[in-house]
Amino acid sequence: MFDRPPVTEPDHAPTQTDPVADSVERLCRLYDTRLADTGGDLSPEDARELKAMAAIYDLDTDRPSAEVWRDLRAVVTRQAPAASSDAPRSDAEALTLLVVEDDADAAASLTELLTEAGHSVVGPFHSAAAAEAAAALHAIDAALLDINLSSEMTGVELAEVLTSRWDVRVIFISGDVSAAARHADLAEALVLKPYNGAQILEAVARLGQTG
Repeated sequence: MFDRPPVTEPDHAPTQTDPVADSVERLCRLYDTRLADTGGDLSPEDARELKAMAAIYDLDTDRPSAEVWRDLRAVVTRQAPAASSDAPRSDAEALTLLVVEDDADAAASLTELLTEAGHSVVGPFHSAAAAEAAAALHAIDAALLDINLSSEMTGVELAEVLTSRWDVRVIFISGDVSAAARHADLAEALVLKPYNGAQILEAVARLGQTG
């Protein structure tokens, strides 16, 4: 289901700062400063620019600029590679990962992708209750969690349990950008649907490098 990331060449070349991370950092610095300096009252031009960026992610733009920026900031910072992630992916730590995904095909593809990358997978589960029980029985480093679960417990509620009770780090995998933005404080990374294998491995590698 996923395309496989290209084989990386030996790391003889000097490392460089990721341009995506640099761009996101500059964007955050710009709008943090603008909103702080104006008390949240952006100029018409800046407000239009902010709404145009938010509309890319289908965020609600009919709100005060400070609220729009709060959600947009949460989305872009959790999508972007960390600025300090200069280590090659092959050096990332192998993790034990809980996979919770409603779509059976996506869950199977995630499991195959992560296993081939050297990680241990617990699951996959489509039920939040089963995933919660698994977290109680296994030492889990992180969870790849679909926000929109069809079970009685939502993905957000499951993330709250995993982070507070077992200190499990969460990667949200979701097509519901608004929900992901509202609950971004629960996750260390966000991968938006439709995603590819390289994006999943990048998010997991970041956790391995910072864990």
